Amino acid sequence: MFTTRLLTEATWPQFAQLVEANNGVWGGCWCMGFHPEGVGRPGQTAENNRAAKLRHVVAGSAHQILVYDGDQCVGWCQFGRPHELPNVKNRRRYEDESDIRPDWRIGCVFTTSRRRGSGIASAAVRAALDEIGKAGGGVVEAYPEQTEGRPPQRGAYLHTGPEELFARYGFTRVRQIAKWRWVMRAEIPAGAGAHEEALRERWS
Repeated sequence: MFTTRLLTEATWPQFAQLVEANNGVWGGCWCMGFHPEGVGRPGQTAENNRAAKLRHVVAGSAHQILVYDGDQCVGWCQFGRPHELPNVKNRRRYEDESDIRPDWRIGCVFTTSRRRGSGIASAAVRAALDEIGKAGGGVVEAYPEQTEGRPPQRGAYLHTGPEELFARYGFTRVRQIAKWRWVMRAEIPAGAGAHEEALRERWS
């Protein structure tokens, strides 16, 4: 059974161990792609990204659910306010067609390579939505990739998650911002566990 914890200075060592075991995640991203600094700029290194991520953790501007199997961190779900995570994939098209500003965003969803398909991402998203509910809830956006009707992606990892993962938690399509990427939204009520209760009522 998985457990979840927030990424803090206390849990940083387990998060860092997971990132380092996976080549810095996508060649040294350190889960910085959605943060204001972004990734891929000239001269930007994995070491720079690691230091920037730790600064966000210390400052309280990085919000992530870490998933544990025993004492080992095996995945995460990143979430935050739009000003904390401004770098949406396909940002130009997203901003050209944006109708409202969400209260929260879900950025990347990561599972260690040998454990994918075991429910880690689902546990991470569920806990992230619970944290959002505790913080007052609101409109949450995610930017997953469509898998239905799409050719198999050999060796690919959907770093913003598959569409069906978010549909499971009540997210619905809003608009398409790339061939296989959608903006999906859900309204998360305030209160711990309120979203799970609302989903149970919907499905009963």
